[in-house]
Amino acid sequence: MDGLVAEAGSALLPALHLPCLPQHFYRAASSHEHKLSFKKSKQVCLSYIQDAILQKQWKRAAEFLTFYIESLEKDYSIEYMGPSEIIWRVGTEILCNHSHGSIGEFNSFIEQMKTLGVKRYLKVCLEHAFHLLCNGLIDEAYQNLSLAESWRFGEQTTAQDKEMKLVQAYRGLLDYYSWSKQKNTLLEYEKEGLEDSSVEREMHSCFRKAAMSLKEIIKIPGVWDLFVKSYVDLLEFYGDHQEAREVLSEYAYNSKFPSNPNAHVYFYQFLKRHGASKKSLVSALKILHDIVPSHELMIDFNIMLQKSKKRKKRRLGLEVIFAALDYAGTKENVKAWSCLARQVKQIVISEKHLDWIKEEWNSRKDWWPAFHFSRHSAKRNWQENESLTYEKALVAGVLLGKDCKYFKYVSHQGCKAQVKRFRTLKKFVNRHGPVCLRISGL
Repeated sequence: MDGLVAEAGSALLPALHLPCLPQHFYRAASSHEHKLSFKKSKQVCLSYIQDAILQKQWKRAAEFLTFYIESLEKDYSIEYMGPSEIIWRVGTEILCNHSHGSIGEFNSFIEQMKTLGVKRYLKVCLEHAFHLLCNGLIDEAYQNLSLAESWRFGEQTTAQDKEMKLVQAYRGLLDYYSWSKQKNTLLEYEKEGLEDSSVEREMHSCFRKAAMSLKEIIKIPGVWDLFVKSYVDLLEFYGDHQEAREVLSEYAYNSKFPSNPNAHVYFYQFLKRHGASKKSLVSALKILHDIVPSHELMIDFNIMLQKSKKRKKRRLGLEVIFAALDYAGTKENVKAWSCLARQVKQIVISEKHLDWIKEEWNSRKDWWPAFHFSRHSAKRNWQENESLTYEKALVAGVLLGKDCKYFKYVSHQGCKAQVKRFRTLKKFVNRHGPVCLRISGL
């Protein structure tokens, strides 16, 4: 490679302890005169490595990494922390994706990486465990994490303390996995009227180890969805519902934790499983609505609110379903459109609370027609989903009147196909035309 490195060394200087990639990844560097400074050549080489990785050219990236390693042995002024971390991260990426890569070579490489810097030892161990898990080597990953858990070097920093808790948490997660397997085995035995005390003992042992580790990590502010769900599952199985509720409540509402919609979903699902009051369920979903108005649970929230006898709750229900349909993810959700169509129809028939619809429609009338009710959308919806088309057409007819492009196309196609409900739909919009005009403001 022109201008990259001087003559290739056949081995790295022992003082650096920098690892090589496997021999078959090597291609000798060219022997031309090195024209650039070492610093510049390393920077250029790194840019080539980045480009090769982005283009998923793993063989090419491996060649450039060997050149980078070779350049380090020529420069005795460097601080090794930076280059060694680069080699770890880049080498790991290459070995995970290279066509000649193997789990044995990855293990060899990562073990060498663990010796390059104690400050990142635990990070490397975690990455090693993740790679083993991705390759289905669960026992090996567990052993790796257990060894990392016993590692000590000097005075432990705050960062290393957090990393150690992560190592313990992932080991705990694997204990939870083992507990889950043992639990399923025990349940199968019980179905068949069998008993196995050894399975039960092993299951309880896994429970204790998992619970201890998982409980610690979720005390630290962060996003710990997988750990929280696993810990709660353990608590619920053994009937500790109060502790489970406190864990989920803390995870959702503690201001020290980052905002996390999933935390509110888990808390709501727990409340629902255990027959909590409607007031508690509504409260949990209201907070979720404020964070993610397009969440799929907003359909359940709307249905719940529509059943309320309180006008304020029903008004909120209309706001919730309108807001959910503002997003592309719910654009063709039949249930969402059915909820809106049902409530809109009830209001039009009773002619009560038309102002609710007008308030919601006023902020959307400039963009919903193009977003939801174009002729193109009508054609596509008609071809793909008749139920969706019906619900949307009803809403379109009420909000935009009988001359709406979407409504006109759908009602025409429905009547042409002699589908009874579309004829009924057309009559409904025509009969309530004056009311629809009051809503649309036309």
